[in-house]
This record gives sequence, structure tokens and C-alpha cells, in this order.
Amino acid sequence: MSTDEEILGRTSRDDLRAIIAMSNTDIDEAIHVVQDNAPAIFTWDYEKGRRPALNKLYEKAKHAQWNGETDLDWSVEVDQEYFAQIISMMRQQQMDAAGLDLSRTPFASWGEKEWLQHAMENQNWSLSQFMHGEQGALVCTAKIVETVPWIDAKYYASTQVMDEARHVEVFAKYLDTKLNGHYPINTHLRMLLDDIINDSRWDMTYLGMQIMVEGLALAAFGMAMNTTPDPLLKQLLRYVMSDEARHVAFGVLTLKEFYEELTAAELLERQEFAFEAAVRMRDRFLQQEVWDRLGVNVKEAVKLFEVPPEVKNQDPFQQLLFSKIVPNCKKLGLLDANDGWLRKRFDTLGVTQFEDWVDTGEEYLEMDAVTQDRLAAEGA
Repeated sequence: MSTDEEILGRTSRDDLRAIIAMSNTDIDEAIHVVQDNAPAIFTWDYEKGRRPALNKLYEKAKHAQWNGETDLDWSVEVDQEYFAQIISMMRQQQMDAAGLDLSRTPFASWGEKEWLQHAMENQNWSLSQFMHGEQGALVCTAKIVETVPWIDAKYYASTQVMDEARHVEVFAKYLDTKLNGHYPINTHLRMLLDDIINDSRWDMTYLGMQIMVEGLALAAFGMAMNTTPDPLLKQLLRYVMSDEARHVAFGVLTLKEFYEELTAAELLERQEFAFEAAVRMRDRFLQQEVWDRLGVNVKEAVKLFEVPPEVKNQDPFQQLLFSKIVPNCKKLGLLDANDGWLRKRFDTLGVTQFEDWVDTGEEYLEMDAVTQDRLAAEGA
């Protein structure tokens, strides 16, 4: 059983200086190479529908494909500064309500102009990380097509490859035509994607991408969709979420069967990986790239985040990011295996209250925005 220090590579889970000490070294490179150690698996068993739940998901995916060029109205004008003003005012109200003391921070002299610029950069950064994460999902799902041994899973994963290509496409177009460009990938997100791709076990690709990364993305997209005043971005996120719900369901439906056959030692490896992935994803929200671009000393900026763990874990934004991950981990048996090893770690992150929320293996039908809109158009 590994210690938290061995899993995370630092003495404390909340060591901010260790977190920000990690940075990208190849931000000017267009190509990033990761060694993929997994074998490609053929199956000669072509019986479709042997796994009915996966077959149902595959049929749903075929009918719910959409075109990012024609199903989104790119003629909509996006006034980023106006929308950023709204978001900036909301965030300042949140900071005031939290009683944050900025008097001894780099933000003591900031006025409306600086906070507006921060809101704009924050949006560019957030959507950039969404885009990079979607490319990670594109690569990982292509790997799943290669490595999963069941034909029903290969069929569904092939539809997800198309989904992820579409997601990368629409986020890139939005960033480049409606905002003012994108940020490089955050180092913590890149490290996680590298680990997922590098692992030779096919189920770890599922766990890392379908359950952890896609699960957090689904929650983050939902929060962004509910807060953005931009109708184009709202519709873009709504359609992406329609796909993402199926993707997470794919992971849940596939891994549940497989994990029931694993030993306690094998489940512990998966629990440790899930914990590491959760912390890596949380780490990236320190947004050191934004502070760098704004000319703010990163070490000084992160002092805002230096609060006791019990306070930090009450942050509703951080908690809600895990609202899709925790119930799915519970359904897979990871939360309570090995005397609740992962439950105890999630307790320290303050997120186990989501364990009884609906798991995505069952809710994806309710989130099918594409089908809903098509039926509405037919009835109009």
C-alpha cells in the first residue's frame, strides 16, 4: 500500500509551493510525444449486443451525432469584455462574501480594469484546458478502440473518437474566432494525460479518462454552462455535455463488469490511481499560467489559496467538480474496497457527500440535448 507522498510525489497533498514548482518545459513545441505501451487487441467474436447496455449506448451515440459547423450558430457575436464584466462582478461578490483580505497581496492595488482582464484571461485559460483535455480524450479513446477486448466496447469507443474530434474542433474555433487565442496545456493536466496514455492496462485508460477526467469535465461544463451569459458558448457546452454523459456512462458500464473480477491488490492500484488523478485535476485550478500572463508573482498569488484544509474543502466549486466522480467510483466498488481506502482519501478532499448522487451510467439519457432539440424542431 503506497503512502500519499509516494503517490503524489510531495510530502503534503496541499503543498502549494510544490504544486506551482511544476511547469511546462515545452510550451513552444507543437508536438508532444508520449510512449504508449499497450498492445493492440483484435477480437474474432463479432456478436453484437452480447453486452446489452453497451449496445444501447452505441445505438444512442449513432443517433446523437452533431456537426460543430452547422449545428452551432457561429454568426452570434461574442462581446468577451461585456461578458467578462458580468463574471468579474460575480467573482468579486464571492470574494467579498468569503471575507478575503487582499491588503497584503498583489491584488491590493487592483481596480476594475485589472479584475476585468483577469476574468477574460481566466475564461481563455479555462476553455483552453477544456480543449486540451478533449484532445487527451481523443487520443485515449483511440487507444481504447485498440486495446479493449470486446466488440461492443470497440463499436462504442469508435463513436467517441468522433465525438472528441468534434469537441476539440469547436473549442479551438471558439477560442480562436470568438476570444483571443488559447493557453498551453497546464502541467498537472498534461502529467495526468501522460500517465493515462503511458499505462499498458486497458482498464486504466478507462478509469483515468472516462471516469476521472471526463467525470470532472462533465461537472465543470455544467457549471460553466449555467454561469456564462454567452448564448453561443452555452449551446456549445450543452451539446458537448450531451456527449460527455455518454462517455462517462461508457466507462461505468464497462469497468463495473471487469472490476468485479479483480483482486483486492488490483483494486488498490486502481484506487491509488483514482486518488492521484483527483488531486492532479484539483492542482490545475491554481491557474499559474494566468498569473504569469498577468505579470503577477505566482508564489504571491497563490497565498489566496493558503487556507486550512477544512476551509478549502468547503469550497463549493471544488466540491461540485467531484459530483460526477464520487458516485461513479462507488458504483465501480472503488470507494469502499480495501477497508474504504479511497473513501478516506475523498473524505480529506471533502467530496464524499456526493456518493449517493445519480451515477452517470443511468443519467446520460436525460442529458441528450441533441435529441431533445431535434424532437422540438420536428414538433415546431
